[in-house]
Amino acid sequence: MSHAPEKHAVVSREDWLEARRALLVKEKAHTRARDALNAERMALPWVKLDKDYVFDTPAGKKTLAELFDGRSQLMIYHFMLGPDWEAGCPGCSFMADHLDGTLPHLNHHDVTLVAVARAPLAKIEAYKRRMGWRFPWVSSFESDFNRDFHVSFSPQDLAGETIDYNFTTLPASQGNDELPGLSAFYRDADGQVFHTYSTYARGAEELLGTLMILDRAPLGRNEDGTMGFVRRHDEYEDAPKAACCSGAAA
Repeated sequence: MSHAPEKHAVVSREDWLEARRALLVKEKAHTRARDALNAERMALPWVKLDKDYVFDTPAGKKTLAELFDGRSQLMIYHFMLGPDWEAGCPGCSFMADHLDGTLPHLNHHDVTLVAVARAPLAKIEAYKRRMGWRFPWVSSFESDFNRDFHVSFSPQDLAGETIDYNFTTLPASQGNDELPGLSAFYRDADGQVFHTYSTYARGAEELLGTLMILDRAPLGRNEDGTMGFVRRHDEYEDAPKAACCSGAAA
């Protein structure tokens, strides 16, 4: 999808530089504001977890503490793939396309990244093979984990008036049986696990490097609705064209 702008200012190089320098002032202010927000995020209080969540993994059943894989920090992506779903959410799949490259960097910085979905492990493994992903992905099928972290909702929940999502109360009509999120945990030297942070809805958008690149492209995200252009990476109608410098067909 590409829609050229109907009208856009075209100016001299001098005028462009003046406008670009003015924008740079705001970009630097935004960066400083982001740094300040990150500091506030790091200063949030923690909650000690006493509930012993257990997950199905390719290596057998593991507790939440065991998912840390010997590291002190754990990031969990709440992936929308329900027990009766045929495939993962396209938006979550878009997010997942960005994860594999981060693994060596995160792991060598004392951070483990794991995706969690409520689908049975066999369904997760099949979809993971289809998509060609390597990141760890486990099942919370027999666990309260998803419900406790407000990313899975029962038919009874959705038949009610409201649900709790993204730290607020929403009309149940705006909900779904599965919703996305990102949660962070810390494990201390004594093996105690603490919940340190969660974010939902568009809160993890900065993890989507594709969107960050598009935000700097001439036409931006060029979308009719939030991520309306996104498909699972094996479902786009046209194969990507080769770059002009590749010397080979796509």
